[in-house]
Amino acid sequence: MTRVQTIAALRSAWRLGCALIVASGGSASAQEPPYDVRPPVKPPVYRVRYEASAESGGLMFPVTYTAWVPPGVRRIRGLIVHQHGCGEGSCKSGLTGAFDLHWQALARTHDCALLAPSYEQPEKADCQMWCDPRNGSGAAFQRALADLGQMAGHPELETVPWALWGHSGGGHWAGGMALVHPDRVVAAWLRSGVPLLEADEKRPTIKPHVLADGTLSVPIMCNPGTQEGVTVTDGRFKGVWPANQAFFKAIRSRSGLIGVAVDPKTAHECGNQRYLAIPWLDACLAARLPRADGATLEPMPTAEAWLAPIEGGTPVPAAKTGGDLLESGWLPNAAIARKWSQYVTDTAVVDDSPPPAPTNVRLAGNELTWDAVADLESGLAGFIIERDRERIVARPAPGKNPFGRDVFQGLQYSDTPLFPLVPLRFVDETASGDTQHRYQVIAVNTAGLESPPSVLVRRD
Repeated sequence: MTRVQTIAALRSAWRLGCALIVASGGSASAQEPPYDVRPPVKPPVYRVRYEASAESGGLMFPVTYTAWVPPGVRRIRGLIVHQHGCGEGSCKSGLTGAFDLHWQALARTHDCALLAPSYEQPEKADCQMWCDPRNGSGAAFQRALADLGQMAGHPELETVPWALWGHSGGGHWAGGMALVHPDRVVAAWLRSGVPLLEADEKRPTIKPHVLADGTLSVPIMCNPGTQEGVTVTDGRFKGVWPANQAFFKAIRSRSGLIGVAVDPKTAHECGNQRYLAIPWLDACLAARLPRADGATLEPMPTAEAWLAPIEGGTPVPAAKTGGDLLESGWLPNAAIARKWSQYVTDTAVVDDSPPPAPTNVRLAGNELTWDAVADLESGLAGFIIERDRERIVARPAPGKNPFGRDVFQGLQYSDTPLFPLVPLRFVDETASGDTQHRYQVIAVNTAGLESPPSVLVRRD
């Protein structure tokens, strides 16, 4: 079955109203829970919450940190942080970030924990009070690592290095952490937001950062949407591209490892960026995570680097060009250069590897449940249920994703799963009461590729 046929089958089965247990659909705004309504946690997921600090320089907002630890991991090697953006809706969406199966797949690959903060910022409050880590959020973050490490039985979480992803104000935060703590940061992906390196008369309340030499060795990717000042030069987000240009040039002029990937389809929403961000972070983690406990970060290999025009074009090996640094962004290797070319053209990053088969399939009466590990490259679009070797239903994403490819868990504005979380569950309401049916589950990634079937389970 081709990708188009598979996705069409998933959507067709959904429209026919097959017997499924589904979470409520709707827009991102309809999925925003109050701060005191959170997904329940149990190991391997852990949560801490801190009230606003009354101390000078402390974090002025309450904050919740949720962490996922790969089951069975002996020792955590690093931490992946998924940081939401500014505004009340984006902040609330951070409550589900650690439950994202696709980001968990990246963390699992490298024996890393996955952390998602949720700052309780009122809508009209000053976002800089948390997205600048010098305003207390950096200290609260490190406090959370110590507390979560103790809860999870992994005290090393307090000292491992960090791979950072941030959207909007989260990009300010992730970039700020790379500037303040370059010795701890494996890499930083900045979606639609970058910190200031020079004073800006239009934003006089924002304190600029100092660009230390250590940050030049940290891989950084700037990822604005084309409608944020590149091809659309008016509107609310018109300043994003000039800010990205200034940040890029300041670092690249000193030979820093920074690139630019302009999303050709979006404004401030995250779109399909995860299909480049996750492979890019995967490459950086593979190269830079310490080889031994307590060791320092490894340097990025220089011989494998490629360079790519910042506004799109053909990447070339870094060793074969002597071009202007300020016109070409850094990429870690040839494989990422190919994905970058696909992403900046139409975001259709190619994937030819199927997802893993679902595991731990359970049957209780007519209810089928299972566990799943997402495909590292393309995540999960849905599941196919087989009964007695025949396909009886497809379990697709809960409604069309307005921000990019349809994803089984859905996506909110800051690239986190919908709330309530979509269960891995199917109820067979057409099963014959006196038949010993046998069931299997097949995973389908967002490239339309199918996993092998799970092991058979029998209905007694």
